[in-house]
Amino acid sequence: MIAELLTNALQRSHERTLTVMELLNIAGQLQAAGEPSAVAMLYQAWIEHNGDNPVLYAVHFNHAVVLSNAGNLDGAKHALTEAIRLNPDFYPAYINFGHVLERQGLNGDGVSQWYTVSNRLGVINGENVGYKQAALKQIGRLLEKSNFDAHAEDALRISLEINPNQSDVIQHWVSLRQRQCEWPVIKPWANVTRKQLLDGISTLSLDAYTDDPLFQLANAYVYARDDVGQPKASFHAGHAGVIARADPVRRKIGYVSSDLREHAVGFLTTEIYGLHDRSKVEVFVYYCGIASKDAIHLKIKESCDHWVDITGMGDEAAAEKIAADGIEILIDLNGYTNGARSKVFAMRPAPINVNWLGYPGTLGSPYHHYIIADDFIIPPESELYYSEKVVRIPCYQPNDRGREVAPQPPRRQDHGLPEDGVIFCCFNGVHKITTFTWSRWMAILNQVPGSVLWLLEGIDTTNARLKELAKAAGVDPARIIFAGKRANPVHLARYPLADLFLDTTPYGAHTTCSDALWMGVPVLTLAGRGFASRVCGSLITSAGIGELVCTTPEEYVARAVELGLNKAKRDALRARLVAGRDTCVLFDTPLLVASLEKVYAQMWDEYVQGKMPRPDLANLDAYNDIGIELDQDNVELLAVPDYLDRYRDALAKKDEFGYLRADSRLWAGGSDTVKV
Repeated sequence: MIAELLTNALQRSHERTLTVMELLNIAGQLQAAGEPSAVAMLYQAWIEHNGDNPVLYAVHFNHAVVLSNAGNLDGAKHALTEAIRLNPDFYPAYINFGHVLERQGLNGDGVSQWYTVSNRLGVINGENVGYKQAALKQIGRLLEKSNFDAHAEDALRISLEINPNQSDVIQHWVSLRQRQCEWPVIKPWANVTRKQLLDGISTLSLDAYTDDPLFQLANAYVYARDDVGQPKASFHAGHAGVIARADPVRRKIGYVSSDLREHAVGFLTTEIYGLHDRSKVEVFVYYCGIASKDAIHLKIKESCDHWVDITGMGDEAAAEKIAADGIEILIDLNGYTNGARSKVFAMRPAPINVNWLGYPGTLGSPYHHYIIADDFIIPPESELYYSEKVVRIPCYQPNDRGREVAPQPPRRQDHGLPEDGVIFCCFNGVHKITTFTWSRWMAILNQVPGSVLWLLEGIDTTNARLKELAKAAGVDPARIIFAGKRANPVHLARYPLADLFLDTTPYGAHTTCSDALWMGVPVLTLAGRGFASRVCGSLITSAGIGELVCTTPEEYVARAVELGLNKAKRDALRARLVAGRDTCVLFDTPLLVASLEKVYAQMWDEYVQGKMPRPDLANLDAYNDIGIELDQDNVELLAVPDYLDRYRDALAKKDEFGYLRADSRLWAGGSDTVKV
């Protein structure tokens, strides 16, 4: 039937009796039948015999889509060139042309195509708005990818001037300012308000922007509601069957991640899958990331019981597969990070959803039931900042004890470091540096003569900006030294050149902290209230040097200066780290895995007994509004003693008309509360 359909369509193309609408209809049927080569053949034949058709440009455009999807990029370029020649005002052709050029590695030419659209559409009206926004988004995305951050920021700014309510554009715009160390990060202008920028900020950028855990919770809730949403498909009804089929002892555990490769999550979790006790758990891993064949990826793949690549599956198909596997507890190792499959979790393919490791905080969703942490990261008094029920293990973060370190020890001179003087380092991404952290670092350098600050490099313009900021703080810019990005074994090997790792706040060191401690480098941190600001303190405590966890900015500066001036104390800390590496809780991966199995068993028992927790999402819209209104740029909330009182006062004002519900966090008022 398909062959007959194609033969007839080709004949009518030759005869010039096949209309464009019929062409598109038949092409759609052939595409649905899995015959893209037949579609390309049909378009080519029609084009050859209908050169005078007034909408030939649109057929060239469709032909280009088919060729591009088939990987024939040169053919797609030719078709798009013809579409533009025939109709220079057909803007979708420029958009697609840019994508084809990008795929060929011609990023500059791709940006030029998108600029053509943007510049031609001087008058913003009708459908032109959408074309111009699409072009500016693509310009910003590709310039960001190519490390032209300032130009990318400008393109996205223009897009926001057209329409300030584009959350995806705002997310990238804020992220760009953070990784350029452009302070203040949230900088409104004529047509774009501070509220609009904070309404659109991503959850991860918010973690690096402020230590405001109530705002972080509310922001995550808004993202789960508005961006993830509630899919129509649900597998909740099948959970009773999972209980009926369940092994009384052995739990089916599913780990979902896009990062099980040479990525922080991959490095951290390499060991855990193979260490699970198979008499207690059956390990399923659902991978949703880029194709990879690196050693980390292959080791994880070999160490689990079942490896399922769901990258190419739609959300419903992936959820259906997980449900069919009978998974009882599904572990989200992404949270709200790149490659996450949040909609899969929203479909509830497993009875229990767990938030662990990949995302530093609460997910604020109605379908994540537990968060795995430890006593330091989430002490009991901080549970109000989380929608999930908190379960604790001795130390939240796993580590691979078999990590590879380059054998050749480096020398200071190999990395542009002075032979004498204290080397303070921070290998966190530069996007985690805030104006408050920077001012503390400059105060430390000014009080420790001859010391330098060794940072992981950003792009050239950001590196230059930080040197200028140092000069403005009275520090010789030559004392700011940048470490180039290197393969992980080489990167680990250079850690011991540093004397003390200075953590960032509010988004501190996580994998970078455990790397430093593994290599014997002490880490100094300032612990805040939120998850991202407390992980480093947990790791330091679990490594046996908890005295390096500070609770105030003043203590952080004083302790850094003290250690900078006292080599004997630094050496003693280093010796303790090296001596305790094989026995401390931080690197006891078997203990962590055994602890995971215990909490998994507890979760299942609660579910079977009908005691599974229900996420508390009351009043989170109000908390989000308050977080936006608080002055986060000029006031470091970490150092504010009356933090919760600020929220209580704001809640009381918002409840003037009695629309807030009573909640279990701060608000004892509310329209559904009996006041006596």
